[in-house]
Amino acid sequence: MAPLQPGKSYHIFNHANGFEDIFRNDGNYWFFLDKYRKHVSPIAETYAYCLMPNHFHLVVRIRKREVIEEIVRNKSNRSCFKPDNSSKVPNFGKVKSIDDNVIEKFLSKQFANLFSAYTQAFNKVSLRHGSLFIKNFKRELITCKTHFIRSVVYVHRNPVHHGFCQAYDDWPYSSYYGILNNDDMGVENAKVLAVFAGRGNFIADHSESLKTLPPGIFEIP
Repeated sequence: MAPLQPGKSYHIFNHANGFEDIFRNDGNYWFFLDKYRKHVSPIAETYAYCLMPNHFHLVVRIRKREVIEEIVRNKSNRSCFKPDNSSKVPNFGKVKSIDDNVIEKFLSKQFANLFSAYTQAFNKVSLRHGSLFIKNFKRELITCKTHFIRSVVYVHRNPVHHGFCQAYDDWPYSSYYGILNNDDMGVENAKVLAVFAGRGNFIADHSESLKTLPPGIFEIP
């Protein structure tokens, strides 16, 4: 699987490791987003997200290399003051040079920390053990503006496609409503609308996508 790279945009998604749900109640969704902002927001801009009972989708852009390098240096310097090297800060030692390998490992580690933090809390509350997410999260490199627009629409359309709701803004665990109303502090609302060339086009492109849904899609098994 291709590594994450600074300055690149991705459609990222992951699924439950098995047949159980990873989000069982309202609190689970918001707790995941809270951990997401803690671990992923420092290294990536978020353009869209959608959380569903057994999987999730994101559209992100990894921040510029100089930003990532600065975070790695800061974490490395702080780890020097942890005598047992078992801190919550990833231990990269004293980083003398930050090459591509260090960057790639650090970016993946941030997502791993998100999944681990959520899983530990979820397991404790649910009295379960073991992994919750598939180990290697999937990522698709976004190659152009058209690809970006399609990815954002696809992510928002997922709960409609899977029959959880009939309209985009009926699903509270996606960025669709927040982007339109500029009230989601974790998403680059203005940048997303700028790529779509305005709020009207954002709505129109999403509405047009619903026309391709097959008949009976709203019938939940």
